[in-house]
Amino acid sequence: MVKVGVAGVGMTKVGKLVSRSLRELTSEALMKAIDDAGGVKPDAIVVGNMLSSLVEQENLASLIADTAGLRGISGFKVEGACGSGGAAVLAGYSLVASGLFQVVAVVGVEKLSELPTPDVTRGLAWAADADYELIHGVSFSGLNALVMRNYMKKYGVSREEMAAWPVLMHENGYHNPYAHFRKRITISDVINSVTIADPIKLYDACPLSDGAAAVILAGSDVVRKLTDTPVFIAGVGNALDSTDITSRFDITSFIASNISTKQALRNAGLELKDIDIAEIHDAYSITAVISLEEIGLAPKGMGAKYVAEGRFRPGDRPAVNPSGGLKSRGHPVGATGVYQVAEVVMQLRGDFPGVKVGGDVGLTQNIGGVGSNVTTIILRR
Repeated sequence: MVKVGVAGVGMTKVGKLVSRSLRELTSEALMKAIDDAGGVKPDAIVVGNMLSSLVEQENLASLIADTAGLRGISGFKVEGACGSGGAAVLAGYSLVASGLFQVVAVVGVEKLSELPTPDVTRGLAWAADADYELIHGVSFSGLNALVMRNYMKKYGVSREEMAAWPVLMHENGYHNPYAHFRKRITISDVINSVTIADPIKLYDACPLSDGAAAVILAGSDVVRKLTDTPVFIAGVGNALDSTDITSRFDITSFIASNISTKQALRNAGLELKDIDIAEIHDAYSITAVISLEEIGLAPKGMGAKYVAEGRFRPGDRPAVNPSGGLKSRGHPVGATGVYQVAEVVMQLRGDFPGVKVGGDVGLTQNIGGVGSNVTTIILRR
């Protein structure tokens, strides 16, 4: 297999970008990444996106390539619910590693701000089981609330301990110029915010965001010619669980997160202790807490308690979500996994514009559904 590296990255600011179209956002991110990679022209493009059908636009690879002046290259879209971006990076990596293409652009995008909130809420719920869950009227927030309530009861986790995660994310995101919400909050702010689906509060949930991010992947020989600060994809993993949560072995565990982490570390020939920085999926506070445990960064039942005790902050090893995560940076659904990779690459290169933690090895984990489709990527300087 060909060793794959990241030659360039590009991102747009995340937010409610009503005045900007999907093609404008993707073009900005893609051209930034191409410029960062020395102007190289990709042989193919892979697009991560979940809900383009809601904005009545499919065939995204063709649309984006044409807008960017790249007619004639190969390409396709990848969908894995909220984990579409990570799955797209995995697909792009595979195209280069197999030797099929030398240079592949991976672009993640979501543009939902012009749609009514009920339509977006319904679209996101499609990541759950339509026949056995959605038919009863449950929302995606409702499903995560069931997980959170069971977790807090099972492990005796207080509301204050659970609220420590969004407070940390907003502190990190305050310094990130790309973030949707650059606003510090307190434990009291979280607990007293509006209830979304009990026990999930407004500040436990990530915002609905627009945005696009891109990475240029290439074989190691090409990458070394394009950049003086190469970062390589050392290992990848992807695992699936049931779409519905009622048939899980344990409603408070994400086995796909655990399995994909082990796959990625094994492929990289590394151990968890080697990780300096991680960008993980925190669509809700409970998502982050369980992910910390499944990755292996905290024992079962201790994820929220560790955060409340001060772990995972800049200066700790690993530092987790110095970008502010989905909670503060925002969650442009199909782009999130690509943002994570771009952010970790910039951290390892030393040029991330927000909180800098540096290091030699980073991990990203992007989740689709309620832990049902998980992609983990290990990056190494």
